[in-house]
Amino acid sequence: MTAFRSPLDASAHASDAADGRVLAVVMATEGSTYVRTGALAVFGPGDAQLGWLSGGCLEPEIARRARHVAEAGALDAMEIDTRDDEDLFAGSAVGCRGRLRLALLPLDRMPGWAQVVRAWWNGQGALTLQVSAEGQVRASAGDTTCHWAMQRLATEGVDAAGAVRIAPPPRVAIFGAGPETQRLIDALRPLGWHVTVVERRARWIPDTDIADAWLMQAPADALQSTKPAPDAALVMHHHFEHDREALEALAHTDIPFIGLLGPVRRREDLLRVLPASLHAPLLSRLRSPVGLKLGGEGPEAIALSIAAQLQAWHHGEAS
Repeated sequence: MTAFRSPLDASAHASDAADGRVLAVVMATEGSTYVRTGALAVFGPGDAQLGWLSGGCLEPEIARRARHVAEAGALDAMEIDTRDDEDLFAGSAVGCRGRLRLALLPLDRMPGWAQVVRAWWNGQGALTLQVSAEGQVRASAGDTTCHWAMQRLATEGVDAAGAVRIAPPPRVAIFGAGPETQRLIDALRPLGWHVTVVERRARWIPDTDIADAWLMQAPADALQSTKPAPDAALVMHHHFEHDREALEALAHTDIPFIGLLGPVRRREDLLRVLPASLHAPLLSRLRSPVGLKLGGEGPEAIALSIAAQLQAWHHGEAS
């Protein structure tokens, strides 16, 4: 399978290509499971797969069922229950002890699914997916809605009905490029982050599209043109005046997470040249030095520490 950033991305391309791939959606969970409700994986011809619903122990059976769904062009449901004590004492238990209920959707039969995914990715709203017991499937994101009526495979005792909601992707704007930029983007994008880089200096402009957007604008102009607004901003120019300009622009926004690369002394020097009226609104949101204390040095360690802090903050963990 082509390298996609996420199962949703892969599912959008598969729907357009009509190449026999199947979207597996976790509709409900119980107990200890590898993933939660709303988790996705895409299964294709042969062993093609993107996304994991377990540590690998459940995927062969899901893939087998997905092949039947692709061949029939019909919706199916399956339940995987690994809570049985007999398996545990017989030595045949898998890693997790929980229950997953899945809907298996043939993407060939879902024209328009890619438009829903793209509306979600562009920040138009959460993606909602509803499946009825009769095989009615509805998906929407913002003003984009699609509906499909599918046949159901005759799987007794398992119901695909339910609804899942996938929150809009988190968005980060990186003000300034440097040695860490490529590594940071490579860490954030597979985690689902939409990444915008704001950088005007010619030496850092890439030959390829390494970010979702690259804006050669002043920070204030970039913030005006970035819609929807980012959830987080990182200031990391390795240039004092460019950092000052970005911090001043960010102080006038409501962006809740502002990270500043560099030592405490650099932050204090920057505050001295910023208007005093901006200190309070800026400091209440500023993480400086940005990044968790993970140890190590160099671009790789810096990028890892920043990505870890952003991910923890996004999921409500202490950061």
